[in-house]
Amino acid sequence: MHKVCVMGVRTSWRTVADGEFFCPDCGGDRNYLRQTGRRRFTVLGVPVLSRGAAGPVLECSACRGRFGLDALDHPTTVRFSAMLRDAVHTLTLALLAAGGTSSGAVRDTAVCTVRAAGFADCSEDQLLTLLAALAADTGRLTGTYDAVTGGDCGHNGLDPCGTALAIELHESLDPLAPHLAPAGRESLLLQGARIALADGSYTPAEREVLSTVGAALQLAPADTDRLLRAARTPS
Repeated sequence: MHKVCVMGVRTSWRTVADGEFFCPDCGGDRNYLRQTGRRRFTVLGVPVLSRGAAGPVLECSACRGRFGLDALDHPTTVRFSAMLRDAVHTLTLALLAAGGTSSGAVRDTAVCTVRAAGFADCSEDQLLTLLAALAADTGRLTGTYDAVTGGDCGHNGLDPCGTALAIELHESLDPLAPHLAPAGRESLLLQGARIALADGSYTPAEREVLSTVGAALQLAPADTDRLLRAARTPS
């Protein structure tokens, strides 16, 4: 004998928007439906009394799981890859601005780092041209750095990586850090360290940039110092 549900609460859902998100249950990028609902008290399956609003929620088009809107805070795989690529690019520019580009080893390491991050067509000329354009736009390196000749930056008490680049570092790294595992955050810092060390020891300006990177990546100062020391030790 089947039991008959005499009374209950039923939710009717209405789709109000759609998009793409990273589904926590599927573990990948999926389409979603943004839905709002109304709860109704039912008797013998017939709605008789409103019980208020439900949602909004995101329903995965693949697994049909429903999630709160905070699921949109996690970037999609495509977006995450772009964020990581842009972060490495900004980090590289900041270190080149701090340490100069007179060293061929530094330039080669910078180009290889940016290419490995996803900018496969990056060239030395592109990085130098972008550095020169940034310097011309802000004037922050006037008299201390030349993107073509690779003069030193950081003399005369000027900000070693430039206020604009320091802001860009935080804008690139702050949103990324919460979505990186500790090993991923450390890896980013070490990529910067390898660029700075390509021509020898850290300069004070390079060290300041790397400290800024560590802070933006939510690394404790002691961990940043430890990693920078380890990077100087030949493997």
